[in-house]
Amino acid sequence: MSAGFVGVVVSDPSLQGQFTQVELRSLKAKFVSLKRDSGHVTTKNLPGLMKKLRGLNEVVSEEEIAAFLSESYPDSDQEIEFESFLREYLNLQARVSAKEGGGGSAGGGGGKTSFLKSSITTLLHNINQAEKSSYVAHINTYLRYDPFLKKYLPIDPAGNQLFDLIRDGVLLCKLINVAVPGTIDERAINKKRVLNPWQRNENHTLCLNSAKAIGCTVVNIGTQDLVEGRPHLVLGLISQIIKIQLLADLNLKKTPQLVELFDDSKDIDEVLSLSPEKMLLRWMNHHLKKAGYKKTVNNFSSDVKDGEAYAYLLKALAPEHSPETTLDTKDPDERAKLILEQAEKLDCKRYLTPTDITEGSANLNLAFVAQIFQHRNGLTSDTKQVTLTQTATRDDVLLSREERAFRMWINSLGVESYVNNVFEDVRNGWVLLEVLDKVSPGSVNWKLATKPPIKMPFRKLENCNQVIKIGKQLKFSLVNLAGNDIVQGNKKLIVALLWQLMRFNILQLLNKLRFHSQGSQGKEITDADILNWANSKVKASGRTSRMESFKVLKCPSIESYFLVRKPWMLSFLFISSGQELIKWIVLP
Repeated sequence: MSAGFVGVVVSDPSLQGQFTQVELRSLKAKFVSLKRDSGHVTTKNLPGLMKKLRGLNEVVSEEEIAAFLSESYPDSDQEIEFESFLREYLNLQARVSAKEGGGGSAGGGGGKTSFLKSSITTLLHNINQAEKSSYVAHINTYLRYDPFLKKYLPIDPAGNQLFDLIRDGVLLCKLINVAVPGTIDERAINKKRVLNPWQRNENHTLCLNSAKAIGCTVVNIGTQDLVEGRPHLVLGLISQIIKIQLLADLNLKKTPQLVELFDDSKDIDEVLSLSPEKMLLRWMNHHLKKAGYKKTVNNFSSDVKDGEAYAYLLKALAPEHSPETTLDTKDPDERAKLILEQAEKLDCKRYLTPTDITEGSANLNLAFVAQIFQHRNGLTSDTKQVTLTQTATRDDVLLSREERAFRMWINSLGVESYVNNVFEDVRNGWVLLEVLDKVSPGSVNWKLATKPPIKMPFRKLENCNQVIKIGKQLKFSLVNLAGNDIVQGNKKLIVALLWQLMRFNILQLLNKLRFHSQGSQGKEITDADILNWANSKVKASGRTSRMESFKVLKCPSIESYFLVRKPWMLSFLFISSGQELIKWIVLP
């Protein structure tokens, strides 16, 4: 990488996180070229450019794009800046995706003519009331006794109280902590009764970064969308958070009995890397097969609409609550009612209605099946089968904590791949290359990289070798670490690499903040600066302990104050208080 390389920088980090540097450079070049040729970029000349972009070509016409842009820019001569262009591109992509997801033909003539009308109706006006009611019921159940929120709950599902409560960011932060406990240090949440705009923005930034870290896809959602409580975006984010909570136990660490779903020939590494949703489908099909169901369920919408799969599943798991009349019933609506009556006896009715089953509501059906799994998974309790997943040494526990921290950090970067298990997902090298492209734009030679799925082992090694090469260029200490160590999944060596990547990224962020602050003299931030800042905060709190280095935290008061043991964990606190750190260093 050239030492003088400067990537395309976008002022809004949440917007920049939606694109790789390769994409940003390409889009910037096209935008600048249009501006140079036309003098200004407006709704008159932008549609021609957007029509050629990935995801839009052959899907929408220039006229439809122009109509879409006119919603945000009624004046056709109003100039559009680069960042606004990026936002509108994401908005348009989201509408195309929604249309395709709704069953329309993305490439056919019918899809084109109905594109704008369909997408606007689906995304902006017709909020799914059944989903909204289910999400509200979930929030009321899990947050009703929260010390801060209890005065606002329960929420009335019929009104707009949910979207009003979202505006200060507290509820979403709390919901994320319910889904993945410990994600957000609650002391970082602004919880005053009346928040100023800056405090609200801090809460929403914390929320969006944390949502990405636990696995939510935060495409086309910014802090302002949450401040305004935009219903379709809010419900989309809440649905993902709830889904993550419901699927939290669908892994071998939480539920080792899941090994029963796989035969002895199955590679345990492959099992560990399965996503929770795929694990849930595998669990469901495992019991359906045992119950005599002849079909395979591949999704939670069309494959379960007739209710037959649910009837067989409940028969296998709770035969005492499953009369034969459920399978004999020919009317899908009547069968759906009987299924929910049986599920209610297992306390699993909260998320959907008979209509949601027959209409194939994917989100609600997934939640329903996940709840059945939580209440009765029907798996063996034979300890002999689960020994493999329960053997854990002290080192394993430490590595598990570090894996969680690294996984959340990688996902928070907004890379295209979602990481379920760091030690398994990085072994082909692709995720690490995506991370490097984020933290050091332009460093990856994508022509020499191979994107998953990768069948040839030497291609994985090529990816990992490039990771090591770039790491050395960035002056990382990679003694005894080779590409093959990553391919083989050497956990301790992978941790050593990821620690340096995270530290590089956090210090890079702090230096950017310092560079843009007043009074900067160009001095880079070092570990010593961070230590001085940390000790000053501890001293200001009335404590006398000091931290001399990041290697060992011997002082309990410092450890309890920062809740960390390693420098990269400490650095997470700087993301929300970075400006304060920069001012302290610049103006000691």
